[in-house]
Amino acid sequence: MTTAEQATRTGPYQHYVYAYPHKTAYRELPDRPSLKALWAAEPKDTLSLYLHIPFCEVRCGFCNLFTRIGAPDGLTGAYLDALERQARAVREALGETDDVRFATAAFGGGTPTFLTAAELDRLCDIAEHRMGADLRAVPLSVEASPATATADRLAVLAGRGTTRLSLGVQSFVDSEARAAVRPQRRAEVEAALARVRDAAVPVLNIDLIYGIDGQTEQSWRHSLDAALAWRPEELYLYPLYVRPLTGLDRRAPGGAPGPDPAWDEQRLRLYRAGRDHLLAHGYTQQSMRMFRRTDAPPQGADDYACQTDGMIGLGCGARSYTAGLHYSFDYAVGMHQIRGIIDDYVASDASDFAHAEVGHPMNPQEARRRHLLQSLLQAEGLRLDDYRARFGGAPADDFGPELERFADRGWLTDTDPTTLRLTPEGLAHSDAVGPELFSPAVLAAMTAYERK
Repeated sequence: MTTAEQATRTGPYQHYVYAYPHKTAYRELPDRPSLKALWAAEPKDTLSLYLHIPFCEVRCGFCNLFTRIGAPDGLTGAYLDALERQARAVREALGETDDVRFATAAFGGGTPTFLTAAELDRLCDIAEHRMGADLRAVPLSVEASPATATADRLAVLAGRGTTRLSLGVQSFVDSEARAAVRPQRRAEVEAALARVRDAAVPVLNIDLIYGIDGQTEQSWRHSLDAALAWRPEELYLYPLYVRPLTGLDRRAPGGAPGPDPAWDEQRLRLYRAGRDHLLAHGYTQQSMRMFRRTDAPPQGADDYACQTDGMIGLGCGARSYTAGLHYSFDYAVGMHQIRGIIDDYVASDASDFAHAEVGHPMNPQEARRRHLLQSLLQAEGLRLDDYRARFGGAPADDFGPELERFADRGWLTDTDPTTLRLTPEGLAHSDAVGPELFSPAVLAAMTAYERK
């Protein structure tokens, strides 16, 4: 079976492509390379900083993120203690202060606002005083849930320089929220949105999900209009996936469903309806999922490029990227295993954080794949001169068969000879485009991964 057949046999909508390679392709690194050696020759003047908080007040039925429900007394404080130990070790490995600059920062999870206001203040201190990130001078994005977007937490985040607050709403229809195992009421969501606006964070993002059981085009439009009433600067539209070991998977007879062309077509219809609705209301499409209000202030660092610049991740679910290695800690979806990994992280001392434990080496061919994938899945596409400057050739030289298949399906536009770009229909199939660009080695590692 070819790579393309392996990638598409489950249909176009089965899982998101956030990063490449996926963490299920990571393995234990027997040599445990030191972070000092890994970062010694890396450019460090344009880095991204990510701090991961693996706690939520509830785990949604569709969620397969690395997070646990709740925290026993003292665990969040102990986790921040470990995060600070890790920050000290990583900052020491990066070297001289003048050589290190963070161009962008983000707090994710889990739900960072699960932390108390005082703990969020401490989290910002770790980013600033231990890592040297100037949070008031760079874009800072923070994820939140309606229940945890309280006035005191938002005041801390706004005061420390947060430029973007992403609120996971998913649906404004109470019955749909329940169907997605997202226990919330619309009144609570609306109150949270009002608090975010009162906090005057420059960019509000609202996450919505389509494909929820019982959802119709009418109810989908209802959620879109409810979100638009707040004039969010950004909206993310996510298809619902039922993935192994999630709450919805456990509820489904026989586990997560296999390929269902009719179900895929329904989600595509909802996607197109949502896309067209937002485009008609003054939003521009940035990717399959992301839409930005045309008059919204810019968000993101002008001088940071995810395809080429390095990333420092702190926390037990965070990844870090160098040119030669992507690394993290152990990965799991099941709650018991996640709790064990968090406990191990909290018990680690500073010397444990000075080495990479789990990761995936990045050879030149994998770097080409990652650059193409992460560029092509953006609406602006891949500038061919950027690719040529970095790799000395054209994408068609390295990925001719894949690009030919995309063109044959009408997924590539030929209107601009300087840029490789997906058509609107190609963007609709982004989650099929991504896996078709996975290498055989990465696909084999993902297939062999033992889910836990």
